[in-house]
Amino acid sequence: MEYRQLGNSGLRVPALSLGTGTFAGQGPLFGAWGTIDTTDATRMIDISLDAGMNMFDSADVYSDGASEQVLGQAIKRRRDQVILSTKLALPMGDGANDFGTSRHRLITATNAALKRLNTDYIDLLQLHAFDAFTPVEETLSALDDLVRAGKLRYIGVSNFASWQIMKSIAVSERHGYSRYVAHQVYYSLVGRDYEWDLMPLAQDQGLGALVWSPLGWGRLTGKIRRGTAIPKGSRLHETAQFGPPVEDALLYDIVDVLDDIAAETGKTVPQIAINWLLCRPTIASVIIGARNEQQLCDNLGAIGWSLSDEQVARLDAVSKRQPPYPHYPYYAQEGFSRLNPPLFS
Repeated sequence: MEYRQLGNSGLRVPALSLGTGTFAGQGPLFGAWGTIDTTDATRMIDISLDAGMNMFDSADVYSDGASEQVLGQAIKRRRDQVILSTKLALPMGDGANDFGTSRHRLITATNAALKRLNTDYIDLLQLHAFDAFTPVEETLSALDDLVRAGKLRYIGVSNFASWQIMKSIAVSERHGYSRYVAHQVYYSLVGRDYEWDLMPLAQDQGLGALVWSPLGWGRLTGKIRRGTAIPKGSRLHETAQFGPPVEDALLYDIVDVLDDIAAETGKTVPQIAINWLLCRPTIASVIIGARNEQQLCDNLGAIGWSLSDEQVARLDAVSKRQPPYPHYPYYAQEGFSRLNPPLFS
């Protein structure tokens, strides 16, 4: 397993980490990804640790907290071998303070997560979404207190806009609060929006990207191709409306190239899609998901080899889309590109 620095921190994380949204399987949305119980979760963590993948990501909303409970049981007696990452901010009830990132909510939710995970500390806590109703100073002050209390070791965010991150970093620097070191983001061959604002920000400010849904919300599993229906058993039947949208034409064009490269390399379509992500700037870890041991082992096969430059170029070309304003002038006019060169041509 390759290990990488998590942003501008001293923490080294595996290039692949395991998402535990498939653990437990309760609830209509965040429980629809799988039904892995403690026994199977323990086996999957055994496989992960044997492969050197020692980072496990969860969230309080996954199966209404049951995912964290299963994870906590599965790592019992080997807490010192793993890096625990979890998230909070989304609603966990109907109460007025059951969501967000107020001081009250952060302290209450962190203590609840610690109890579910059966641990004294969380290696990386990420805010699952930006809370526009709570002052950034209040959020960061509370997080800093939790770090100083030893309950959190590092902090990060997920699904933030670039201005929200930059404002938070400015507040941390002004007051000497703990600083975000990670941003958990959606990024895949069928969704490259991360590259326009968030990736340059991550490079400039030292944020490590933790990639969620690297297979485009289940579209790059190799089971969906031009002229075929979504197969039975795919979670897209239940969750497609909640995930990032993808144009069919774009998906089919990308899968055609993935199929060609699979034939050339002997690798699977998911392995190629994940390996492509590992080549990109700022990527600290790609979070893989699995509903069974077979999927887990296949995804672990995404490391230990590299796509050729020519294969990367083909994937870049087929997945490239016109960047939004104000980015597109940099690609179209020499004067702009010299002032602010793009990360990718």
